[in-house]
Parts: sequence; C-alpha cells; structure tokens
Amino acid sequence: MTENNPNPIKGGEFIIRDTQPSEIFTPENWTEEQNMIASMCEDFISAEVLPNLDRIDSMEEGLMSSLLEKAGELGLIGMSVPEELGGMGVDFKTSLLTTEKLAHGFSFSVAYSAHTGIGTLPLLYYGNDAQKKKYIPKLASGQWKAAYCLTEPGAGSDANAGKTKAVLTEDGSHYVLNGQKMWITNAGFANFFTVFAKIDDDKNLSAFLVEADSDGINLNPEEKKMGIKGSSTRQVFFNNVKVPAENLLSTRENGFKIALNILNIGRIKLGAAVMGGAKAAITDSVIYANERKQFGREISKYGAIRYKLAEQTIQTFVVESAIYRAGQNIDDAILDYIAKGMSKEEATLKGIELFAPECAMLKVAGSEALDYVVDEAVQIFGGMGYSAESYVERAYRDSRINRIFEGTNEINRLLTVDMILKRAMKGELDLMGPAMTVANELMSIPEMSDIPTGILEAEQRMLTGFKKTILMVAGAAVQKLMQTLSKEQEVLMNISDMAIWTYNAESSLLRVQQMVNNSGEENCKEQIAMVQTYFYDIADKIKKTGKDALNSFTEGDELRMMLMGLKRFTKTVPFNPKEARQLIASKLIEENRYCF
Repeated sequence: MTENNPNPIKGGEFIIRDTQPSEIFTPENWTEEQNMIASMCEDFISAEVLPNLDRIDSMEEGLMSSLLEKAGELGLIGMSVPEELGGMGVDFKTSLLTTEKLAHGFSFSVAYSAHTGIGTLPLLYYGNDAQKKKYIPKLASGQWKAAYCLTEPGAGSDANAGKTKAVLTEDGSHYVLNGQKMWITNAGFANFFTVFAKIDDDKNLSAFLVEADSDGINLNPEEKKMGIKGSSTRQVFFNNVKVPAENLLSTRENGFKIALNILNIGRIKLGAAVMGGAKAAITDSVIYANERKQFGREISKYGAIRYKLAEQTIQTFVVESAIYRAGQNIDDAILDYIAKGMSKEEATLKGIELFAPECAMLKVAGSEALDYVVDEAVQIFGGMGYSAESYVERAYRDSRINRIFEGTNEINRLLTVDMILKRAMKGELDLMGPAMTVANELMSIPEMSDIPTGILEAEQRMLTGFKKTILMVAGAAVQKLMQTLSKEQEVLMNISDMAIWTYNAESSLLRVQQMVNNSGEENCKEQIAMVQTYFYDIADKIKKTGKDALNSFTEGDELRMMLMGLKRFTKTVPFNPKEARQLIASKLIEENRYCF
C-alpha cells in the first residue's frame, strides 16, 4: 500500500490536485512474491505458448482449452478469485501484473483475459453465494471456460440496444432466451456464458448465467479475422433456451450496470496487457537491430533506428507508470471501502468504478502506444517484419483489435470527459472553482519566474501548465456550449486527449522522482530522459489540441486571450531530444532488451 493518506485521491481528481512521489506505487516496488508470480507467467508463455503459436492460430481442436487448463493448474486462472472459492485472492495490481506478463501469448492472452475477466468477474462480483459456489471453482481451475455474450448485430457501443429477449415461464421456474450474439470470444469451447437480455419489455438489460450445453444454443463457424486468429470468435444463437430462474445474475434490469462495471475492469486490464505486448515487441526490435547489418554496421548504430527504439520505449514506460499508479489507487480505494463495512466484492466494484475515468484513459493510451510500437517494430525488421515467420508480423496484426475491444477508443475518449464532468456537476469534484481561478489568471499579468535548474523542475512546472490548459478549455467549453456540449464530440475528444497525455506525464514524472529519491540521479539517467522527452513532445500536442478546441467555439478578444494563456501554459525550456533519445536507445542496445 502507498503512503498512508487520510484524504486519498479520487478518480479524475488528478486534474485539480497535486500528488507527491511517495503517494504512488511504481513497478520498482514489486515484492518478492509478486516477482515470483511474474516469472511463473513468463515461464508459462515461453514453455507452453510461444512454441505452439502456429498450432494455436490454426485453431487446432482442443489446444486452447488444454492451455487454459494448464494455466489453471498453476493457479494463473484464479488470480482474482478468493481462496475459499479455489483461487489465489491477489490484490488488483497483482492481477494487472499477471495480465501484463501473460500478454506475450498473442491469441492465448486474449482467451485468458476473456475467461478470467469478462467471463468470470460478473459472477464473482454480482453472483449470490449459491451461484458462486456452483460455478466459480470450476472457472478458477480452468476446468470450465467462460464467455461473455453482450454484443449483437445492432448493439455494439450502444450495448443497451440489444434485442435478445428473456421471458419467464408461467410456473416461474425458467427464463426462455431468444436472440443472437456476435463477436463472442471463447464461444467455440466455452462451458459457461454470461448472457445479457431484456426481460419482456424492460428498458434495461438483465444478465443470466447459462450453461453452454443447454438445448437451443447454436454456434456459427469461427470468424475469419485480421489478427488474433487463434482466438475463438463466434456468433451464438439462443433459440428457446431454458435457463433456471435462479440463474438470473443480480437483480432484474441490473445487467446494463454489470456490463459497464465489468468493462471498467476490462479497460485497465487491457492497458496492462498491451503494455506487456509492447515490451516484448521492443525486445524483439532491439535484438534484430543488433543483429542486422547494412552498409557494414549493425542498424542499431543508425540514428533513425535509435529514434524508433527510444520512442517505442518512452511510450511504453509512461503507460506502465500510469497503469500501476491507477492500480494501486484502486487497491487503496477497495481497502477503504472494506474498512467502511462493504463486502470484498462490493468494495472492489466501487473502487474500480471510482477510477473509471482512468480505466478509460489507460485503455486508449495503452492500445495506441502498442500500435505505434508494433508498427515501428515491423519497420525496424524491414522485409522480415512483413514475413509471417517473425513475431512482429503477428504482433502487428493482433494489435489492431485493441482499439476496438472493451469499447472503441472514440467511446472511451468521450466517456472520460463525460464521467469527470458528471462528477463535477454532482459536487463530487470541484472543477469549476479551479477553472475560475485559471480564467482569472488569464486577466492578470504573468509573473516572471526563475529559469528552472533543479532535476525535473521544468517538467513539474509544465505539468501545472498542462492542468491549467485542461481547466481553461474544459471550463470554457462547459460555459459556452452548455447543453450542446455532449454533441460536440470533436471538442470532447480534444479535452480527453489533453487529459490522457497529462495523466501519463504526471504518472511518469512521479515515478522517476520517486526513483531519483531512492536511487540517485546518476542511476536514473535514462528514465529522466524519457520523462523530459515525453513532456517536451506533448507540450506541443496539448497546445495544438487546445487551440483546435478553442477555435471551435470561441472567437474575438476572448479567443485571443485564451490563446495567449494556452501559449503561456504550454511553454517549454530549451531541450535536446536527439541527445535524450540516443541515451535511452544506447541503454536498450547495450542490454539487448527492454530493460526499464
């Protein structure tokens, strides 16, 4: 647990509140037990998955099921499940670590994440004791495999538009399900479905626990996909499927809430997974760059390649910093809710819901970082990167789905701002007070400040400016657009991007400040260079994005004043990004792997 704080930070509050380095968890603080779990995951992938990738992608009958069962024998399937139900009962950030370390398993990782996440967690967090005792031990061991049936042909991002129906029989003993689900991961071998349907003419979905061998369930053939070819993806049809009434999950019409809360978990876990995939792709890139010679020297000696290696690493490092910062925040919130009398399951849901904005942001940041990393990995490999013989070719194809999984990145950007603004409207976050302070600051003459000289002092000042930019743009948008703001998707996504970059920047800054405090500046040179380069780059991005937003709804003197403020808040100091990237790349090349 992080340093005891009587007033722990809430989700979205990072915009208006400063955090100290001692208040966050960083990957440098893993315990011996957590490192053992990480090693066990890496060993499993190396021994059981990577040698069989072609067999997995060819959908060899029974192979994926057997791999999940082997993972279950090691305890990897039941990480989030309490010990009394056959699991390991680890905390939330350790479950993120497990997800990260299993991420180099390509299609296996998708099957694993679907089973342990959206397949198992609705029952674990919303089921009654009888339901959990009946099914969870089988799921935690890997004996049974799970799938999650939400998406329909006419209900993707708008999940509550689903048309699958449930009707209670006259004797009240069963619900009869009729409908169609699509893009269902693990459908081809699942024993257990969580199915979302509307009872009669209800407005909201309900959720049902359905055994896959029930009469009336039929599957279409496996979908042919761009990537994750070894992941089972099928349409599932329910034709008068009788489900025992006691298999209604939670209460009637609570299915939509279940879906939203489980997706929050899935989003941050996807962020952890793609970060693990990015680290593996960087290692592949470095090894190849050190081996491949052109014009008489290894290509890792060329500046163009070093730029790519460094930028791959910067983007991965900042996402990792943010993932585990948020993971610890969630763990702390869970413990706080338990101390207030909640059950572990209820506290977990509340803790994750509290940080739903961060979950959405990290899904976006992680998936887009991975897309950059694997794209540049293919480029570093050149023609070999386009060959199906290389890991990076498979990684490139598999990566693309992550911007669609768990809600598209566009939906997650919109959700980020929507959730934070709604909390402000409810009085849970005081955004308007700080926004008014920033607005008043625009009217004043800026104070002359000293040139920053301390380690990362310039970045600390820039961070303050980035937060002021978000408050200025968001505050003006709320004031100007008011009731129509929800329809101004371009403006909302501008604000969301600024928030994502700022959260990543602050997380990496806090991590490296903590590292410097613990290990000294000399031992953190590359990490300092990563933070400095990231801040230098996003300052211009935030300035451009803020300008795009302001030009969309403001004009005249007011616009000119805010543009001047934008310039002031995103000001940078002279910095040599080439030298910084060379430093980072040199360390990677020396270690011949991702080493941060």
